[in-house]
Amino acid sequence: MDMGLRGKSVLITGASQGIGAGLARAFAREGCQLVLVARSADGLQALQAELQAQYGVQVAVQARDLTAPGSAEQLAAAWGGVDILVNNAGGIPAGDLWSVDATRWRAGWELKVMGYIDVTRAFYRCMRERGQGVILNNIGSGGESYDFDYIAGTTGNAALMAFSRALGGRSLRDGIRVLGVNPGPVATARIEQMLRLRARDQLGDEARYGEFLAKLPRGRAAHVEEVADLFVFLASPRSAYTSGVIVTIDGGMTSSKAIA
Repeated sequence: MDMGLRGKSVLITGASQGIGAGLARAFAREGCQLVLVARSADGLQALQAELQAQYGVQVAVQARDLTAPGSAEQLAAAWGGVDILVNNAGGIPAGDLWSVDATRWRAGWELKVMGYIDVTRAFYRCMRERGQGVILNNIGSGGESYDFDYIAGTTGNAALMAFSRALGGRSLRDGIRVLGVNPGPVATARIEQMLRLRARDQLGDEARYGEFLAKLPRGRAAHVEEVADLFVFLASPRSAYTSGVIVTIDGGMTSSKAIA
């Protein structure tokens, strides 16, 4: 199916690995021009070379710390003309209320929660001037399926869900669509790290993290490609009437409220 995205420009934060790199590959496959942003210059440059060679698309890279003062505004000044913004940078630390101290909690929120908000504010202004644009926030199902052992993340994700709904509820008046996507566990190094921590704390052996994976739908985490393809559809003209909503992709886990 042609998504109608060929020639569109897409800026992706946190693009050097995991879901971010998967998003870059998915949009490149559609013929989009890319701006990839992350802290790691080496990771970005390797992905840039891969995508240009495989898909023949234009790929610009920007090594940037989005928590630095003025960083979002500087990014928008350079790349504010993009058609699609995907906020994806950041990972909030796992753990309960006592294992995630105030310093780690604030650091995690500074990049993912405040970072999303700051980057959106800066790019929304540019898109509003043109009367068009799409902003997609990669959030996480912890924001609607509250997790005692991921309390900083579940709280931050819930805030980003509210932010996406509040802004996207009126953004079409400016010709802009704003949406959130809530992946459940996705097969990335980050999820493995989180499950290893949980296995250590609950089972006494981090090597037993596979026992948690076995309990997931289909006995596995989602593939990165399954999540990335959803972003591509939501960014496309085929989803032109979609704004102010959160789309969850977690194999049904959030909807399964059974006692046993």
